[in-house]
Amino acid sequence: MAVTLSRKLFRSFYGSLNAFGRFDSPIATFRSFHACHDLFGHLHGDSMFSSGSSGLLKGRSSILANRWLSTSMNPESGEGAFPSDLLSKTPVVSAERTIGLCQDLVIPVTNFHSEDKGFMVLAGDVFDVPIRKDIVHRVVRWQLAKRQQGTHSTKTISEVSGTGRKPWRQKGTGRARHGTLRGPQFRGGAIMHGPKPRSHAFKLNKKVRRLGLKIALTARAAEGKLLVFEDLEVPTHKTKNMVNYVMQMENTKKLLLVNGGPIDEKLKLATQNLHYVNVLPSIGLNVYSILLHDTLVMSRDAVNKIVERMHTPINR
Repeated sequence: MAVTLSRKLFRSFYGSLNAFGRFDSPIATFRSFHACHDLFGHLHGDSMFSSGSSGLLKGRSSILANRWLSTSMNPESGEGAFPSDLLSKTPVVSAERTIGLCQDLVIPVTNFHSEDKGFMVLAGDVFDVPIRKDIVHRVVRWQLAKRQQGTHSTKTISEVSGTGRKPWRQKGTGRARHGTLRGPQFRGGAIMHGPKPRSHAFKLNKKVRRLGLKIALTARAAEGKLLVFEDLEVPTHKTKNMVNYVMQMENTKKLLLVNGGPIDEKLKLATQNLHYVNVLPSIGLNVYSILLHDTLVMSRDAVNKIVERMHTPINR
């Protein structure tokens, strides 16, 4: 819950700051709060002040732009910048986060060399949706049925090889009546009601398919198994370098790399001999592939394209 101030209280606070002359030096306490905010990526509330503040100092950008606002004691003068009895007792930053509230996430960006590349905001309506196993199950069944070849075939009585002559006369032999030896009751005969080439695909609404992908991305983000890289460029095509990169990642058995555009040739050569590392373009990202791999690595470009794809209206 963010700190809420009335307009009158904000004006008195603004005057006290002018009196103290604390406009130039940010304090260490707020720096630590800002670091925690970047780490967890969530503030419970959309704005730092109430609507009565005429739109001043709203949201995250205003917090960063006004880092001189402080609730702690001035280390130089020993005076508090804000009365402690007026502060809210509710903690501003919480380490635990409820999944499925569609809140934007802040995730650090790195690369294969574990270098700090800043932070990236993940859209809450894509990476923080309610988890529904039934939707994921329906999407996986749809994917597996759609990719099934359906080329299995058996021969009918008109296709099987054999003579068309009646094997024996109709009456007088004591045996059963037959008109052909190509029937299903004879060895080498036809197969009745056997499989023929067909498509096993069935229809699934686009909204359900899109929701399934959002849920899969949300699950990986909630587990801490979603990594965002600045890019997926590798210096060389050597497989041993990719093996070292994967070994540096904790608790990673199968890795899925998702690039925004076409796969780089060096990355393709470096991963083609590793059965536990697969590479996909963002247009090919799907629920089944995400579930097959315990760690998902996406480039900045891939995240932006996935969000754009999820926000595109569905054509009917």
